[in-house]
Amino acid sequence: MKKQLLIVSVLACSFVNTNFFAQQKEKVETLDEVVLTATKFKLKKENTGKVIQKITQKQLQQNAGKNVVDILNMIAGIDVRGVNSNASEPRSINIRGGRSRQVLVLIDGVPVTDQSGINQEFDLRLLALSQIESIEILKGASSTLYGSGAATAVINILLKKASKNQISGSFETSLGTNNTAKITGSGLSDKNQNVNLNGSLGKFNFLGSFSITGIDGMSSAKSKTNTEFDKDAFHRKNTLLKLGYDFSKNMSVETFLNYDEFDYNFDAGAFSDSDVNTGNQEQFRVGVKPKFSYKNGQVYLLASLNVVERDVDQFNSYAGTLDNYEFVGRSINLDLVNKYDFKEINFQLITGLNYQKHSNNTVTPFAIIDKSVANFSTIDPYASVVYISNYGLSVNVGGRLNIHNVYGNHLVYDGNLAYSVLKNETASVKLLTSYSTAFIAPSLYQLYDGFAGNLDLKPESNKTFEVGFDASYKDWLKLDAVYFNRKEDDAIVYNNSTYKYANGSSNSNGFEVNSVISPVSFLTFNASYTYVDKDELEDFNDYIPANKIVAGVDITVLENTFFNFTYRSVGERTYFDRYGSFGAFGADVILPSYQVLDFSANYKLLNETVTLFGAVTNLLNEDYDDILGYSTRGRNIKFGVRLQF
Repeated sequence: MKKQLLIVSVLACSFVNTNFFAQQKEKVETLDEVVLTATKFKLKKENTGKVIQKITQKQLQQNAGKNVVDILNMIAGIDVRGVNSNASEPRSINIRGGRSRQVLVLIDGVPVTDQSGINQEFDLRLLALSQIESIEILKGASSTLYGSGAATAVINILLKKASKNQISGSFETSLGTNNTAKITGSGLSDKNQNVNLNGSLGKFNFLGSFSITGIDGMSSAKSKTNTEFDKDAFHRKNTLLKLGYDFSKNMSVETFLNYDEFDYNFDAGAFSDSDVNTGNQEQFRVGVKPKFSYKNGQVYLLASLNVVERDVDQFNSYAGTLDNYEFVGRSINLDLVNKYDFKEINFQLITGLNYQKHSNNTVTPFAIIDKSVANFSTIDPYASVVYISNYGLSVNVGGRLNIHNVYGNHLVYDGNLAYSVLKNETASVKLLTSYSTAFIAPSLYQLYDGFAGNLDLKPESNKTFEVGFDASYKDWLKLDAVYFNRKEDDAIVYNNSTYKYANGSSNSNGFEVNSVISPVSFLTFNASYTYVDKDELEDFNDYIPANKIVAGVDITVLENTFFNFTYRSVGERTYFDRYGSFGAFGADVILPSYQVLDFSANYKLLNETVTLFGAVTNLLNEDYDDILGYSTRGRNIKFGVRLQF
C-alpha cells in the first residue's frame, strides 16, 4: 500500500495516462501527422476513421535500452504476456482482448509470420530496436488491405533508411543488470551493442546495421524453495542490409536482406528447473520493392521471401532422453499495389493483388509434418477508396476476396468515417467511427498435425465496431477516446474433449482513453486507461487484464537533459488450470494486480553527437507474477552511450 501511495504522489497530475508518447519535448502530436499503414500510402492521420498510434524515432531514442516488446506494452489497448519475464521466455501480444494470432506484424509493409508455429505468430524477440525508424499501430480489423491475421491490429515496423548524406552512422552500447525482486547479484549481465552505417552516393543509397545482445543472470522458472535455479541465457544477433537506386525522379527500387538469430536456455516448466534445455531461432528475409510514380498515381510491387527455422533440444522426463525438435516455416509474398488520385473530386482509388504461399516442415520424436503436404497458397484481389472532402469529412471503404486453395473463398470488407468538427490554430476535434471485418486462416499446424490437426477447420472471422473522438487544444492538451466491440465467429480453439483444434466463438468490448498534458514547455504528463470485457477466455491463453493504466511524466527543465517516470498498473488476470498444477483441477487461478514504476534519463552533449542514457526499471522492486511459475524481473539498472556521426 505504501508503494502505491508513493507512486500516486509522484504521478498525481497524470491521473489517466496510457500514452507513453509523453517522452517528448516537442509539441503535442497533431492530427496533421502522416501515417502509412491506414492505406499503404502516405495519409494525414486526420483523414482516417481508424485508431492509429505512431511511435517516432525521437521517442524510440528516448527509450534507449528497451526492446520492441517493452515499448509496445506501453501503448493503450496492448498488453504483452510475459513482458517482464526472463528474455529467454516467449512473449504474446494481446490487443483489445485478442490473441497474438489476431495481430498481424509487418516489417516495412511485408507480413511476417512463423508458418511452423501453432498460431503462426511472429516472435518479436527477433527484432533489434536499433534498426527501427518508427512503429505504427493500426487498431481494429484490417484484413481488407492486409489479409489474414489482421483482426485486432496491424503493427507496422518501419526500418531505418539511408540518410541523404554521403556517409553517416551511429554506435550504441549499454550494460545492465538482470535480477529478480528477491535474487540479486547478476552483475552487468545485460549487454548490448549496435552499429549503423548508411549514406547516399549519387542515385545509389545504402544502409548496413549490425546488433548483438547477450542477457544472463536470471532463471526463467521461479523456485519455490531457497534453492536457486540455474541461470538461463539469451543471445541474439541482427544483421540488416538495405540498398536502393533512383533511376529517375519517378522510378526507384529498394532491396533488403535481413538475418536475425537468437539462442537461449529454457526450463522444464512452471516452478521446474532444467540445465539441458536449449533452443535456437533464425529468421532470413530478402525482398525487393520497385516503385513507379506517374501523373496522379503510384504503383509498386513488394516481393519477399521469409524463412523461420527453430531447433529445440528438450529433456524428456518419461523416456530419460534429450529429444530434438526441428521446425521450418517458409513464406513467399507478392503484393502489387496501385493508387490513383482523382484530384478534381478529392477521391483516391487503391487497388491491389496479393499472392502468398506458405509451407511448414516439422520433425519431432512424435510426429512429422511434411512441407509437400502442409502448404497452402492464397491469391487476393482487393480495393479501397478514400474520399477527402473540403469540409472536414473523410470516408474510406474497401473489400477483399481471399481465395484459399484449402478452404475456398472468404470475403472481408471495411469502412470508416472521420469528421473534423473543429479545426483551427487553437483547437481541433475529430469524430471517428469504423466497422471492419477480418479473417484468420487456420495455421498449417492446426490443419495438418497428426494428433490435433483438423482439415475441416473454417477460417476465423472477426467483426469490429469502433466509435470515438480525437481532440487537442493549443500545444498543451491532447485527448482521445474510443469504444470498441469485437465479435469472433468460428474462433480457432483447442478442444479439450477431442484433443483437436475446432471452431468456437468469443466476443469482447471495451474502451481506451489517452491524454497528454503539457502545462509548460519543460513538463509533460501523459496517461492512458484500457478496459477490456471478454466473455470467454481461451485455454492456455489467459492472462488478459480487464483494467490497465499507464501513466508518465517527462521533465526537460535542464538543457539537453530528459527525465521520465512511467507507472504501469495491471489488473487481475486469470489462468485456467487444466491439469490442477496450481490448485483445483480445471479451476481458474487468479493472479493479483501489480504496479511498476520505471525511471529513465538521457543527456546530450557535443551538439547532440553524444547521448548518455540510463534507466532503473521496477524502481520499487515490486515482487509479482507476470506468468505463473516463472521469474519476474525486479529492480534493474541499465546505462549506455550512443554516438552519432
